[in-house]
Amino acid sequence: MPITRSAFKRMRKSQEQELRNKAAKSAAKTYVRKAYQAIETKSDQAAAVAQATSALDKAVSKGALHKNASARRKSRLARAAHKTAAA
Repeated sequence: MPITRSAFKRMRKSQEQELRNKAAKSAAKTYVRKAYQAIETKSDQAAAVAQATSALDKAVSKGALHKNASARRKSRLARAAHKTAAA
């Protein structure tokens, strides 16, 4: 347990940030998972990929996800979508 008042405030802010980051990351993961499912079933995959890309960008803008991690996930998603579209 923190001793000083500033340490207590810092702990409180960290907990708030943790919840905010967790929500953004969870939303991004959910949309990415749905996009991969749409790619597998070949049902409206363009919209699902766009939604996942948007969710990843939002997570980056909120600071919950690193921009390179987001770029990597978007790249893998686009590559998977392109592969099924070409086949």
